[in-house]
Amino acid sequence: MTFIEENKLHAILGNTANPSASAVAGILEKGRRLEGLSPEEAFLLINTVDQDAAKAIVETASYIKNAIYGDRLVFFAPFYLSNYCVNYCDYCGFHASNKSPRKKLTMDEIREQAGFLIDMGHKRLLLELGEDPDNNSIDYLLEAIDAIYSVKSGKGGIRRVNVNIAATTVENYKLLKSKGIGTYQLFQETYHRETYEAIHKGPKSSYERQLNAMNNAFEAGIDDVGLGALFGLYDWRFEALALITHARFLANTFGVGPHTISVPRFRPASTVEMPPAHPVSDDDFLRLIAILRIAIPYTGIIITTRERPEIRGIAFRTGVTQASAASSTAPGGFGNKRPKESQQFELADKRTLDEIAVSVMNQGFTPSFCTACYRKSRTGNAFMDLAKPGDIKEFCQPNSILTLMEYLEDNASLESRAIGLDMIKKSLAEIDNGTIRKRTEERLERIKHGERDLYF
Repeated sequence: MTFIEENKLHAILGNTANPSASAVAGILEKGRRLEGLSPEEAFLLINTVDQDAAKAIVETASYIKNAIYGDRLVFFAPFYLSNYCVNYCDYCGFHASNKSPRKKLTMDEIREQAGFLIDMGHKRLLLELGEDPDNNSIDYLLEAIDAIYSVKSGKGGIRRVNVNIAATTVENYKLLKSKGIGTYQLFQETYHRETYEAIHKGPKSSYERQLNAMNNAFEAGIDDVGLGALFGLYDWRFEALALITHARFLANTFGVGPHTISVPRFRPASTVEMPPAHPVSDDDFLRLIAILRIAIPYTGIIITTRERPEIRGIAFRTGVTQASAASSTAPGGFGNKRPKESQQFELADKRTLDEIAVSVMNQGFTPSFCTACYRKSRTGNAFMDLAKPGDIKEFCQPNSILTLMEYLEDNASLESRAIGLDMIKKSLAEIDNGTIRKRTEERLERIKHGERDLYF
């Protein structure tokens, strides 16, 4: 099934007229009603050159983000299990022709790495591994998930494992579902077929297999999925319209849009010779985030440590709701050992989790390690019913406060603890529901006395 009509998207891009101020204002007003946008409406926001309109786009995106999710930012860590891969992807450091040492973590190493991440303060992970049926089998992945969930360190443990693996079968997605994963994430990389087929060799070279992976995931019962594109491979405007199209297709077909959309930009790697054919400027990247926030208001937008700290800081205000922190893109990359194996790509934000937490709190955001929706079955339609009208914030706000208190008690530096306690006091005062506020205060006291994993 191919629901990306390239001719239609290129026809939209072919409209070079600068939209009128009234047209842009009407679209932004629709956005503030949390109704989302069509690709045609989103393109008018892409195409405007008016500076006042550009400012209004950012303000609208910020309004929408706050209306739905409040001031919280969810942190997670990518966890690379193996860099074995049979694909030849021109942009990826794990490509099959890379002669650098390969690494596949043993179960003992996986448990050790999980312990390092728990000790940092992480509660949710995103598992990553190359496509290799022999080295990275579904059985290996399932065993790794069990190993991660088994680790307890101090007062903490990993509460939710999300998974980013190659497109697979309905049967394998059912196995992942049975292990209690959170979000299944897969990027199309580029929605432009000619570009996609030119830069991929191996099993991943099938455009249709990649595009229809989410259909198989839904058929298997996974109702929480994450989309994305690698910006820099093709015209970012086309990719943005295609992401909106894909989100609308999932919503119309399965009744559930994407839980997350990721916006990685191309980054170099030691064995990658390909330069980005369509580099995306900082200004365009930030506008892209704002437009996705307006067009698909309910979705979480993820930014990674591919981006510099200053760009991440602006993106947090523009529409991003989730961020990786203290990342490594090599198997075994956490702890004191420096892996010899090649990384998938170079990082631009190398700060510790605590340094990032201090930074975002100084910006006025509440660091969140919440995994409550997964454990309360607020996924799929249940999540969409709360997120689309903005009601999910009733849970996000107190849960972010509770997980921040856990972090302050168990993992934080003295500096972040002092800032965090002030942040909690401020955030508590912003809870409108008096009953929820009181129950949050009661649970904060229980956390101070040693209880953990309290959530709404």
